[in-house]
Amino acid sequence: MDILRRIAEHRAREEKLAWRGTFAEYLELVRKNPMIAQTAHSRAYNMIKSAGVEENEDGSRSYSFFSREIYGLDRAIERLVEEYFHSAARRLDVRKRILLLMGPVSGGKSTIVTMLKRGLEDYSKTDEGAVYALDGCPMHEEPLHLIPRELRPEIEAELGVKIEGELTPYNRMRLETEFGGRIEDFPVRRIFFSEAQRIGIGTFSPSDPKSQDIADLTGSIDFSTITKYGSESDPRAYRFDGELNKANRGLMEFQEMLKCDEKFLWHLLSLTQEGNFKAGRFALISADELIIAHTNEAEYKAFIANKKNEALQSRIIVMPIPYNLRVTDEEKIYAKLIKQSDLGHVHIAPHALKAAAIFSILTRLKESKKQGADLLKKMRLYNGETVEGFKGSDLEELRNEHPDEGMSGIDPRYVINRISSALIRRDTECINALDILRALKEGLDQHPSITKEQRERYLNFISIARKEYDELAKKEVQKAFVYSYEESAKTMMDNYLDNVEAFCNMTKMRDPITGEEMEPDERLMRSIEEQIGISENAKRAFREEILIRISAYARKGKRFDYSTHDRLREAIEKKLFADLKDVVKITTSNKTPDEHQLKKINEVTKRLIEEHQYCPICANELLRYVGSLLNR
Repeated sequence: MDILRRIAEHRAREEKLAWRGTFAEYLELVRKNPMIAQTAHSRAYNMIKSAGVEENEDGSRSYSFFSREIYGLDRAIERLVEEYFHSAARRLDVRKRILLLMGPVSGGKSTIVTMLKRGLEDYSKTDEGAVYALDGCPMHEEPLHLIPRELRPEIEAELGVKIEGELTPYNRMRLETEFGGRIEDFPVRRIFFSEAQRIGIGTFSPSDPKSQDIADLTGSIDFSTITKYGSESDPRAYRFDGELNKANRGLMEFQEMLKCDEKFLWHLLSLTQEGNFKAGRFALISADELIIAHTNEAEYKAFIANKKNEALQSRIIVMPIPYNLRVTDEEKIYAKLIKQSDLGHVHIAPHALKAAAIFSILTRLKESKKQGADLLKKMRLYNGETVEGFKGSDLEELRNEHPDEGMSGIDPRYVINRISSALIRRDTECINALDILRALKEGLDQHPSITKEQRERYLNFISIARKEYDELAKKEVQKAFVYSYEESAKTMMDNYLDNVEAFCNMTKMRDPITGEEMEPDERLMRSIEEQIGISENAKRAFREEILIRISAYARKGKRFDYSTHDRLREAIEKKLFADLKDVVKITTSNKTPDEHQLKKINEVTKRLIEEHQYCPICANELLRYVGSLLNR
């Protein structure tokens, strides 16, 4: 009964939002809130903006509307919103262009369009996104079109709006026949965008050019009514039910636009430039809609190579939508796809998706000419990690080196397909990184579009991903073996920092027990610094940089700890792990552990499960695997 109650409450909310009145009453609504007469492009931009905009430290912007579903495409999304939606909302010439999302398969193009559709449906139910239309109009026409062109300048100034477009033939006839020309009596109602009900959102998908009719776009004549109305040019004899008609005031998705026959694309020339299109035996019909198409790079290149397409090409804004190039965001994509599938009940071992993501990202990156910037370092820089010898400006330089980076490589669907294959083959409730990497490797032989050279390259990337996982696995186990790890790390860091401070300030330290003065412990400092390859010549610069970072944090009232500085954290972790390596090695690899070793293994397993999201299956598999690694 609770479900039925919630359904009833939802229906009541929908009914409460409904509004019907006359054009005279609608004018008063516009006078109070001119935004209800905004264009389709303005409505889309305001919808995106209303979800929240976050200013990043580097001056870029992140849009919350997209960040819920789209991962790793912040730069592409920012360009899309700022260069297209924002400009179009300001009535700049950009709004007279078709938005073409161009990118590789499974890169997020369709997801972006779907989010805009669903977003507009929800936004039209809010006060800010309310949409009103002439009641009974099949094209959900803007009521202000009723105002004669001669009166518009004066009324626009009074209401603070811009009126564009002409009354459709159907509503022109209704105005004369039903209301005797009395504009103020014409009924108006609030509409709610709905793809299912074909209100303000349309979708056109190309099919066989021989059978597809242009009526799918622009509507068609209802021949059964010609005897009743006497003429094909009578608006009542025409079905205004094409996708361009139904998407008026909102958004039309043109799926695989460049696969369409040319005659379908010709109608877009007038619609984009003049805001109208030809249908039946009528004058040009006004339409205010956002047209979004999507295609892949190969089809787009073929399209622009054809000289006959120059007119349409000049009316297209191309927005590249590449693959994500951040490992952490790639993991989120996989997690999302798995959650949406029937695999949601399966436990994915920690770092399993990361191993797959490392492989995928490496296939998408292009080699850099910058000295020392191999693909692995480049991947880490893109992922926001600190890499020795590189700074912020280097990251931007790397990004600008290959503008088309991310337009090729392994797509997320392939990875998910291989994970599915591994799960079916193993028939288990848990899957780890090795299972996924093995499945990815086996799948390369079955991939139809991969050349022999690419296969060799991709196999190398799987090996790199395996090595990265090996390091993560060892760290995970060694960390679990450390009793009171955080306390041990903090003690070691405090000791190190005391010595660094004395070294940089050229002062002596005082023994806490005897009180005698002594020189900074060079051996301790070097034992930590050597873990991350700090040379003898570079030690002073590293130590001074640590002190500068501590000072900067102190000025901001922040607390500096061992995890604040990535390289210092890595050095301390490695030092702790090095001290424990033999203990871990003996305990994990012993086939017949004694009572003490068994107790230790059980403690580690428990910690892996409780603190690191392992399950009993993958925790035991991890311990066996790391034991074999340490014995090599």
